[in-house]
Amino acid sequence: MAVSGCYTAVLDACVLYPRLCRDVLLSLAHADLYTARWTTRIEAEWTKVLLANKPGTEEKIAYAVEQMREAIPDCLVLDYESLIEGQTLPDPNDRHVLAAAIRGNADAIVTFNVKDFPETVLDTFDIELQTPDQFVLNQIMLHPPRALGALKRMRARWERPQMSAEAMVNLLEQRQFAQTAAHLRDVLVLI
Repeated sequence: MAVSGCYTAVLDACVLYPRLCRDVLLSLAHADLYTARWTTRIEAEWTKVLLANKPGTEEKIAYAVEQMREAIPDCLVLDYESLIEGQTLPDPNDRHVLAAAIRGNADAIVTFNVKDFPETVLDTFDIELQTPDQFVLNQIMLHPPRALGALKRMRARWERPQMSAEAMVNLLEQRQFAQTAAHLRDVLVLI
């Protein structure tokens, strides 16, 4: 396992499932703003749900996973399984995410399921909990030129449909990125 001096976040399956959220988070990681980590179990969770909702897309999903791993080297947390049983969370099915964060030396867990990761438990391991909106806004505020550049490159990759900066911000706002969208409205010319 490589240990990075960069801020590290474990991305929960619920933030990797929505394509927009996944694209934003991984675009910022690819720009070296932070180190994105997850496990093969987390991959299996979001891809299983995606396949159930979009049958017949096995090849596309497998390709997306392959592209994610290629874009984010050292993304997979390994050898975390022995830590799962020792964790106590409101939803026992989330213990593997905390175990991965511990083993992966994560500074944060990024998830929509904030109630499933009590602060009292995470504080024990010096791990923060952030929603994707909080996390993305923090990255923009900490590294404005690089973060905005990453978002601009992300938007440029979206060939269908071609999207204006304002349309992208509107989409972010509709998809649970209200704080990020509010900030980006002031810097549309940069994205």
